[in-house]
Amino acid sequence: MYRDRTKVVQIGNKKIGGGNPVLIQSMTNTRTEDVKKTVEQIHRLEAAGCDIVRSTVPSIEAAKAIGQIKKEIGIPIVADIHFDYKMAVAAIENGADKIRINPGNIGNREKVEEVVRAARERNVPIRVGVNSGSLEKELVEKYGGVTAEGIVESALDKVGMIEEMGYDNLVISIKSSDVLMCVRAHEILAEKTVHPLHVGITESGTVISGNIKSALGLGLILNQGIGDTIRVSLTGDPVEEIKSAKIILRTLGLRKGGIEIVSCPTCGRTKIDLIGLANQVENMVEDIPLDIKVAVMGCAVNGPGEAKEADIGIAGGIGEGLLIKKGEIIKKVPEEELLNVLREELLNWKD
Repeated sequence: MYRDRTKVVQIGNKKIGGGNPVLIQSMTNTRTEDVKKTVEQIHRLEAAGCDIVRSTVPSIEAAKAIGQIKKEIGIPIVADIHFDYKMAVAAIENGADKIRINPGNIGNREKVEEVVRAARERNVPIRVGVNSGSLEKELVEKYGGVTAEGIVESALDKVGMIEEMGYDNLVISIKSSDVLMCVRAHEILAEKTVHPLHVGITESGTVISGNIKSALGLGLILNQGIGDTIRVSLTGDPVEEIKSAKIILRTLGLRKGGIEIVSCPTCGRTKIDLIGLANQVENMVEDIPLDIKVAVMGCAVNGPGEAKEADIGIAGGIGEGLLIKKGEIIKKVPEEELLNVLREELLNWKD
């Protein structure tokens, strides 16, 4: 697998690459200068399972805030820099665990060298990020448009420049909103580098469309053994990104832990509010540290059979429901008690 041979990079108290577990990232959408709100959001992300968080640094005030934020959180923080190399240097000086730059946006070589010098002095990793939307004009012309090959060439050019400056503590990120182009680019890049890869589908969209595109793209990439960290980019609450990323990793067998919810589609036999019940169960189990499968079924006709592969489940009837363990009916309870009975069983779970 490609991820087994990538270099290990230390980001704060986390390690990526070299076969280490694929870590989940997200990005705050608060003003970084607002330390209180940013810390509050990061705490929510931590509680949801975020491993690494990124915050934008558009000003010196934001760079200074990084140092304050770090004191109050338990996960590494990455400073996201867009154009001003001085912000990158300031973020490093204020304790950023990693910085994200696109050297092509930073400016001339001297400015990039300043950033590299600061990173080298503190051994801070640099994430070299290239997006299809900012591909250099000459590469667009060379390949006859924006292509996977052009994205990879752009990224490797930037990486090569930094390596020439004597620094190789790097992570590479190449992104596109075109899912299949993004997949192809990662397939090409994985063959050409041993630097860890941060994977995501950029500008993927709202919670519905973004989840679908991210699941497809990340699934195709990760299942080939490519990718050391991921972000599910959604237009919405960043906590939703963590929930989605955890499901993707669990589905691919790349992460264990956490309760997996399976539920049947509704049909004419459904006599309870299955949609509401399934959502309630999903929210209810977030704070329960078990590695089991829970089934939420809509009727008592097929429920026990359909729930056989789950460790525990509930199936609705007319004003009542069944509690099921390993396909066996344990008890019948009033519908309004189903949720509480299930939670009690989970809180006192024994294999």
